[in-house]
Amino acid sequence: MDIPVYLFTGFLEAGKTSFIAETMRDPNFNDGVRKYLIIQCEEGEEELDPTELGANVSYATFEDEQRLTPDRLSALQRRHKAEIVVIEYNGMWNLDSFYNALPSDWMVYQEIVVIDSATALTYNANMRQLMVDKLTGCEMAVFNRVTPETDKMALHKLVRGVSRRAGICYEDLQGEIEFDQIEDPLPFDINADVIDVGDDDFAIFYRDMSEEFTKYDGKTVRFKGIVALDPSLPDGQFAVGRHIMTCCADDISYRGVVAKGTGSLKLHTRDWVMIEGKLSEEYSSIYRGRGPVLRVTSIEKAEKPVNEVATFY
Repeated sequence: MDIPVYLFTGFLEAGKTSFIAETMRDPNFNDGVRKYLIIQCEEGEEELDPTELGANVSYATFEDEQRLTPDRLSALQRRHKAEIVVIEYNGMWNLDSFYNALPSDWMVYQEIVVIDSATALTYNANMRQLMVDKLTGCEMAVFNRVTPETDKMALHKLVRGVSRRAGICYEDLQGEIEFDQIEDPLPFDINADVIDVGDDDFAIFYRDMSEEFTKYDGKTVRFKGIVALDPSLPDGQFAVGRHIMTCCADDISYRGVVAKGTGSLKLHTRDWVMIEGKLSEEYSSIYRGRGPVLRVTSIEKAEKPVNEVATFY
């Protein structure tokens, strides 16, 4: 049987420990019967009180990222006979380290990032890659220590610059929680006969399509992209997309879809084209499974856009 894991991330002094303590005091989460193991990967100002959370809760620490291994984590779980694991993760460690160390019978049920609203924008400016790392896979971003002066729109944009699916909530100094209600319209009309994706909007389009493909299934789209020929694809098929930057120059990567049909054009890798076609989900060797495929209805050579690398800003 899989071991449920609840993963709490965020930077030092963001309030992760307090948030975990509140969660563990909630009888809807901690029934006082099942055995819990809390693993802390950093030491902050707040400490968990073992006498407060119950005799069914055990504790362990990891202060060295290199010691995170599947064998060690499994041994801890067995030693404490834990049925549920709660992780307080070190904000300076990349999440890849944790997921690579995840035992095969552990399953992350929920990933929550806890962020101090007063320092969020500073961390984002100075440690953007680590901020993106924590926001990319989270189900919920919790901004705490919110005051009437807090710029919630800036915090909203911070999350939406990385993920459109993550929930967002704001916790004030009294512990009251407000869920984000800011509308987040797409920069193109998804209900148009042809979804016309602007040159500066490809990154948002690609992420939204990847996260919620059902919205695009059967829709006709038009965008400018770079051709990438792949010998593993059948004749008449190629990839078309853009180089996308999520947080910094080090993470620029090519993202595109498989396209079927070249018309009368002779295509070469790195050609810029304006392409239009209908999206569907089909098997492709590039995806090693099913993924978005564009059945081309129109394609022509195009000039490169002003900004060759697509971003979310």
